[in-house]
This record gives sequence, structure tokens and C-alpha cells, in this order.
Amino acid sequence: MPELPEVETTRRGIAPHLVGQRISRVIVRDRRLRWPIPEDLDIVVSGQRVEAVERRAKYLLIKLETGSLISHLGMSGNLRLVPCGSPAGKHEHVDIELESGMALRYTDPRRFGALLWSQAPLEHVLLSKLGPEPLTEAFSGERLYEKSRGRSMAVKPFIMDNAVVVGVGNIYATEALFAAGIDPRREAGSISKARYAKLALEIKRILAHAIERGGTTLRDFIGGDGQPGYFQQELFAYGRGGEFCKVCGSTLRELKLGQRASVYCGRCQR
Repeated sequence: MPELPEVETTRRGIAPHLVGQRISRVIVRDRRLRWPIPEDLDIVVSGQRVEAVERRAKYLLIKLETGSLISHLGMSGNLRLVPCGSPAGKHEHVDIELESGMALRYTDPRRFGALLWSQAPLEHVLLSKLGPEPLTEAFSGERLYEKSRGRSMAVKPFIMDNAVVVGVGNIYATEALFAAGIDPRREAGSISKARYAKLALEIKRILAHAIERGGTTLRDFIGGDGQPGYFQQELFAYGRGGEFCKVCGSTLRELKLGQRASVYCGRCQR
């Protein structure tokens, strides 16, 4: 599933081609995404100017004059620019055509994503209760410590909770816990303030670095410019169960936490 760095990479790739452009029409080939695409989307947005392309958690917000398109890439989706009229493949469900002659094409083989419309996107039910962005001052080790008090759940699903902090998905939670030396099985409420301070710093560092590296290429993901991400080449733990630890040389262990695969080093992470 595309995570925060992949979504931010997409935002950066498509924004220069969208901002300032007017939408000439919207072609919807299949409305059956996770939530159906609105029937009147073409009527509502055609003729409107794109004012900004923003991101909230893993949602892209294409801000128009009277509201915003809310897009989620689901498990396998992507947004990229193509010339208007380009032949569409089986899973290329939507084209947002621009007066420039280019179209923003939404592709989603599994159809778990979304393309919705809202006049007040931050008040939308999907966004209104989200926690702080991890790369802002609103997120800190102090917040993790306070939110974790009395919590018996494992620390990995705790930091993946969007009410605690947004955008820390499986890949980056695994990598941040490794970098901070914290066992993903530890009870969230048992971790000290000092260790949460270290974990928050590693979350920020790893997410920022992954964005600069264009995200992580995992099966279906490509950025908005059609290029793959390169962070996968630098992974220390995620997807490396049974391989050697790059720090101590011991064998990395793998287990399930919250229905997600978790890889960790029994020697480096306590």
C-alpha cells in the first residue's frame, strides 16, 4: 500500500502540472472504487481552476475554487499525467482532463482507493479525526508518551494508529522501531519518555529521507512522474525476515502484529 512518502512523492510530481490549470472535463470509466465516485463529478468540477495540491495523511487534496477532490491511492493506485486522449487500460478508471492538453489519470487495479468531492475536505468524515502530521511540530516524543500511558497494545500498532499520528504505515513503523532500537512487541505503555523521544526523531528522519528518495518501490507503486522510488534499497528490517541484520549480523525475526508482518532484530531491539 502506498504510504505517506509515496503519497507525498505523488503530490510533488503532479502539482506543477495541475496548479493554475482549469479542468475541461472528467472521464469516469468505472465508479466502483472503495466509495463510489460521485455521479455528478464531471458537472461539479469542470471549468474550475486548480488552486493547490495538498496532502493530509495519505489523502491527496486537489483544491479547486469551490472545494477539493479527495483522492486515496488504496493498495495499488497511482496518479500520473498523460496526454489527453491517451488509450486507457483495463484498470485506468478516471481521467481529469486539463486545458493544457494533459490529463491526470487515476489507475487502481484493486479498486480500494477513492476519488471524492467535498466543499470542506478537512471536515470530511475520512479526515476530521486524524492525528497530527509526523513532520510537524505537533508530533513529538512527548505526544507518544502521553498517548501511550495505560496502553497495553504493542508499540508498533500504536504508532500506526492514525489518531495518534498519521502516515506511519507498516514499512516506516518497522524501520523507525529498528532505528530506535525498540522491540515492536513491547507494550506501548511500558516505554519511557526518553525512548519515545528517540522514536519520534527516527520517524521524522526516516519519513523525510524516504520522501527525498521518492518513496519505496513495492510492486505497484510509481510516483506521479512515472518513476519508481528508491528507498527500498536502504531498508534495514521491512521485508527482510530471515536475512542478516545489517547492524549486528544476527538473523532477523518475523511475526504478525495487528495482522501485519513485522520484522525485527532480537539483539538490536529491546
